[in-house]
Amino acid sequence: MSAVRWGRGAAGFGRALWPAGSPGLLAEEGALGGVWSRKRSSTASPCEQDRRKDWGHAELLEVLKARVRQLQAEGVAEVTVKRVAVARAPEAGGAQPPRQAQAGAKGAAATLSSRWAQKLDSDQQLMEKRKQRLEGKLQERVEKGAWQKQLRLEPRLLSRKLASQLQHWEQGAPRSPWEEQLAQLLQEAPHRLSSEAAAAPADRGPESRLEGQRQRLLSFFECCLLTGHLPLAHHVLVTHHSKSQQQRLLTLSMYNMVMLGWARQDAGLAPDLQSYAAALQCMGRLDQDAGTIRRCLKQMAQDGLQLQGLFTAVPLSAEERAELLRAVRKAKPTFTPPRLPVPPPQVNTSPLLREIYAKDPAVSYPRLHLSLKELQGLFQQQLRVEMATTITVESVEKVPLLTKEVLHARKTLAGLRTRWRTALYRELQETKESEAHAAREGRLSLFPYLCLLSEKEIVRVLLQTLQALPAQGESLLFLAHELGLRVFKRKQLRNEVQELEQRYSKYLHLLASDTQVAEPCLPRQHWEALGVPEAPHEQPWPMSVVVQLGKQLAEVLVRAAQMPSSLAAPRSPGTLIPVLYHVYSFRSFRQIGILKPHPAFTQLLETAAERTLTFESTDVPMLCPPLPWTSPHSGAFLLSPTKMMRSVEGSQQHQLLLERCPPAELHGALDALTQLGNCAWRVNGRVLDLVLELFTDKGCPRLGVPAPPSEAPRPPEGRQAPKRCLLPEVSPAEKAEMRRELARRLKVAREMQSLRADALYRLSLAQHLRHRVFWLPHNMDFRGRTYPCSPHFNHLGSDLARALLEFAQGRPLGPHGLNWLKIHLVNLTGLKKRESLQARRDYADELMEDILDSADRPMTGRKWWMEADEPWQALACCMEVARAVRAPDPTAYVSHFPVHQDGSCNGLQHYAALGRDSVGAASVNLLPSDLPQDVYSEVAAQVEVFRRQDAEQGVQVAQVLEGFISRKVVKQTVMTVVYGVTRYGGRLQIEKRLREIHDFPQDFVWEASHYLVRQVFNSLQEMFSGTRSIQRWLTESARLISHTGSAVEWVTPLGIPIIQPYHRDSKVMIKGGLQSLTFSSSVDTSQKPNTLKQKNGFPPNFIHSLDSSHMMLTALHCYRRGLSTGAPHCCRRKGLTFVSVHDCFWTHAADVAVMNQVCREQFVRLHSQPILHNLSRFLIERFCSDPRTSKSIWVSRLTDTLLSVPKTGTFNLEQVKHSTYFFS
Repeated sequence: MSAVRWGRGAAGFGRALWPAGSPGLLAEEGALGGVWSRKRSSTASPCEQDRRKDWGHAELLEVLKARVRQLQAEGVAEVTVKRVAVARAPEAGGAQPPRQAQAGAKGAAATLSSRWAQKLDSDQQLMEKRKQRLEGKLQERVEKGAWQKQLRLEPRLLSRKLASQLQHWEQGAPRSPWEEQLAQLLQEAPHRLSSEAAAAPADRGPESRLEGQRQRLLSFFECCLLTGHLPLAHHVLVTHHSKSQQQRLLTLSMYNMVMLGWARQDAGLAPDLQSYAAALQCMGRLDQDAGTIRRCLKQMAQDGLQLQGLFTAVPLSAEERAELLRAVRKAKPTFTPPRLPVPPPQVNTSPLLREIYAKDPAVSYPRLHLSLKELQGLFQQQLRVEMATTITVESVEKVPLLTKEVLHARKTLAGLRTRWRTALYRELQETKESEAHAAREGRLSLFPYLCLLSEKEIVRVLLQTLQALPAQGESLLFLAHELGLRVFKRKQLRNEVQELEQRYSKYLHLLASDTQVAEPCLPRQHWEALGVPEAPHEQPWPMSVVVQLGKQLAEVLVRAAQMPSSLAAPRSPGTLIPVLYHVYSFRSFRQIGILKPHPAFTQLLETAAERTLTFESTDVPMLCPPLPWTSPHSGAFLLSPTKMMRSVEGSQQHQLLLERCPPAELHGALDALTQLGNCAWRVNGRVLDLVLELFTDKGCPRLGVPAPPSEAPRPPEGRQAPKRCLLPEVSPAEKAEMRRELARRLKVAREMQSLRADALYRLSLAQHLRHRVFWLPHNMDFRGRTYPCSPHFNHLGSDLARALLEFAQGRPLGPHGLNWLKIHLVNLTGLKKRESLQARRDYADELMEDILDSADRPMTGRKWWMEADEPWQALACCMEVARAVRAPDPTAYVSHFPVHQDGSCNGLQHYAALGRDSVGAASVNLLPSDLPQDVYSEVAAQVEVFRRQDAEQGVQVAQVLEGFISRKVVKQTVMTVVYGVTRYGGRLQIEKRLREIHDFPQDFVWEASHYLVRQVFNSLQEMFSGTRSIQRWLTESARLISHTGSAVEWVTPLGIPIIQPYHRDSKVMIKGGLQSLTFSSSVDTSQKPNTLKQKNGFPPNFIHSLDSSHMMLTALHCYRRGLSTGAPHCCRRKGLTFVSVHDCFWTHAADVAVMNQVCREQFVRLHSQPILHNLSRFLIERFCSDPRTSKSIWVSRLTDTLLSVPKTGTFNLEQVKHSTYFFS
């Protein structure tokens, strides 16, 4: 750019022109010269050398003191220093006074030795640094108290010459060579940055180590812009630009971010379309003259950029577009902006999704049971919740009697909180002042992060943290991480509420029961047709920033939270003592820092027994249908940004892969997540009442209701009391046993407290939502497995959590619904697993008396339901069956109960289908049969055959195991071996099962577990030969890929890009404060891949990506049911309600048959694709096609391995369509 107009907002580029390194002092008449010859200095005596050194130092100090006085008097940045002549020492005799020596040494400058001159220079630089520190402290005292005002000043150039030249430059084109050289520098720097970034190879080697620092710098700039501290961002940018070591951290996006910031206030240019748009916007706002705008447009044309591109290639809001057009028309009054081209609709081309996205007028989509007016009212409720960022609910803990002690405790707490708020405000302001000073010096401080939220919001977050801190304390690292994340999640709420309200109201026409749309379509398609702009991409924070910010806030809380000592000791003086203490403790043989509340404060909280809980708005279910997913970072909550793919904070690799993926390739995943989130739920009130009855009493761990803290084991007493460890007569063995017993009891108490808190959150939210309809927005992990965003209350939890939920929208049972309810009830008991569906229905009829008794008198009757494998779900099903059979017409009974269909060891089902393994397929119900096959029982039978053979040969452990090998012993190992469990992990699983058998001799547990895990693996090898060969191929491929220096990547059949986040741990240390925090991060992409985790994780993760693809295909085809003539009668209806828990699919009882049909069809379609060959081609292209690495021995081995795709068997996949027990 030959002409750049920098206004006041662009000041600071004087630093950008400084040479690398520290500028030296300029000499007016010459440099210091040496006066000592080597020979003369070598013949001087030690005393004489000391005198010479003293003279030199004295002279140097005198000159430097004069220099300091000069700087203090003139106060300018550049001064000159007069020549300093150092006296020559006398060869003999007494010492000359320094001033006499100086007077007599005028001709001696040429003979000074270079070594002495270097020493003088070194001392001079040291004194200069000390002087600068002194001046800095003095300046800091002058500036103290005015930091906030100064930070908001616009940055100014330090060089007066540069400032005057730029001011002169504003009047026209540069006319001097110096100005042209400056223009050339400012023009080429961003171009060079962008070209280097574009030309960088995928694996940048050492350059990738800078990514973490760049990420932190970019997040710093973003926070500065969000909080209105643009001059601070500009100052830090220019400071980094002026230092050669820090300049390489800067990227073009950082320059553009600051330029765009100035576009809202002042003028700034950079040579790309986005920055020219920013500059013209600010010219329009400042009402610049036409001549200035013409020069800008001329320069843009010289840079090869088209004016029309400003309106077509740059994303602009309506306001920004108007300001841009206003500026352009000043220079070109007749200019007409081009109409925005309507992009052609992107269509997913996957053969698996062809039916989903085919235009078919005979397609019907399900609607909600709520009217448009009701949905709009729910939207307003959810909007208020998200704008408040938190929601407070009543706790379900037992209500205490309002005694004088309780009232006094609550009053004391209220007074303390008032005092703490004041102290926290003061501490926050002092912390901000300290961080602002560091930022003014050009360092990356926490100042803009602390300004993201108002002080009122931060104080509220800190007080909530203090309230929720457990009595045993919490790790400082954990607290820091949680506090940092809470700030990050709240940092940016979208402010286009009115526009969102209008568009959401139109979107509800697709879902409401009393409205119609012109053309039926998927929710994402309807939302995109409304012209909704893309949500802004959220800049992630590095984990180090999250932890450092949280640590700073935790330390603010520690300093501010104090209470009178009289609360701990009534007779003590009224001094203030800390509420939180920082102590160290050992957990799992590691010493960690813990923040622990004072016992007196914990007791005060227990006495007050306050009955409220506060949750983040994103941690609770939504009160209206979620926004449809339209991109990797747009969907779910109304205002709170949510990522489509969840990952560890600071990790960008998954998000980058998703953003590089063509949008149409993600349509399947986006629409499946939207469909899962659109299912409306309600609370099962009868079950909730029963659970609350137990919870407020003493709990019932056998039924999954945790006991209160009062039931936790107490420290040992009597001979086992911890105090006895101090007695001399106690032996070391007894002391060790006491310590183990104490540790065991403390561990149990901590676990009970954790389980109780989890149940308290779940039950309190259930009570809060008891009479409401709510929704659970979904996202997915890096493998594509889906999860609800609400962590405390969802259908992925335990038996108790699932029993509390039912569909808000009911369906009549129809002719077969009641039968499916009975089958589901028997499935929940864990009985009749090897029986047919008809036998299970008959068994339910035989137990009808117990079923009705359980429904009518669950706590006082025969309590048959308590013996089931899933007792609470069984009880809920008993109640539903009772209502249905007592209805006048059971087929017309409207049921809200979700019926489940589980896969038969789903991982092995996918392996058997991949390898076309007929033997394995028969074991996991891929083949039609009259009775369901149980792979766990078959493995146990095969292990028993091996055991019997070994027992006959005299193997002792085989003889001991006689009669103890059962389905239960081997089930967990068989289930998890497909997901990568090792022999070591399998041995631990079997050991746990053997210890649960009271009759088994415990002396043989270790040996027996070793023997059994070996036999289980041998049995699986014999039964699933194709499975093991595919596992070995995947494992070896991942091992070789990691040896090439890359993490394993692949693309699922639905087009979702996957990368394994397993890298070698990188240690991150945050120093200072209460303690230095050190944590490990395994997601740092600059580190080499962790070969062990990469190879062990690839087989299970690949299978998980297949089961998630099968689930998504089933969800989409259940949602979209056709009305074609050839379709069976059961399919000629609206779409199904469908949700899943991984490989467990849920729907209404009336729709189970349809869901099963769709499930089988989509499994066959999925595995009809050449999945392994597609994977082989992708991995070869991704990791073996680079000519720079083709000669590597690891790449050569990898190529050979990938080309050796395991051979498949002869199993016919079409048979799956007729397998009744595939999912049952």
